[in-house]
Amino acid sequence: MREAASTVSDDELERALARHPRIGERADATRHDAAHSAREQSGVDRDDADVAERLAEGNRAYEERFDRVFIIRAAGRDAEEILGQLRRRLDNTDEAERAETIEQLTQIALLRAQEVVG
Repeated sequence: MREAASTVSDDELERALARHPRIGERADATRHDAAHSAREQSGVDRDDADVAERLAEGNRAYEERFDRVFIIRAAGRDAEEILGQLRRRLDNTDEAERAETIEQLTQIALLRAQEVVG
């Protein structure tokens, strides 16, 4: 899986990201892997208005900066850790962030594969 991830095209990356909701937003079952996303983002309290606002602001800043949705392996992370990673990654170069995005997608795929196999 890691070897395949190293050759992901921009089009493939865009299609993969389309399957993921923004961090802090509820997944749309018609477009996203909703059950996975809800479970993986369980450490983010969507009812906390402050967290929701900071995530929305961070998502907007990220999308303005990189022109794609922010993706992170959210499983096992709380909102503060996710927000810290989001802020850190806003300083990445385009190339570094593309690589980090693919790494996060790979981590998510590996977790999901483990769920299926395990």
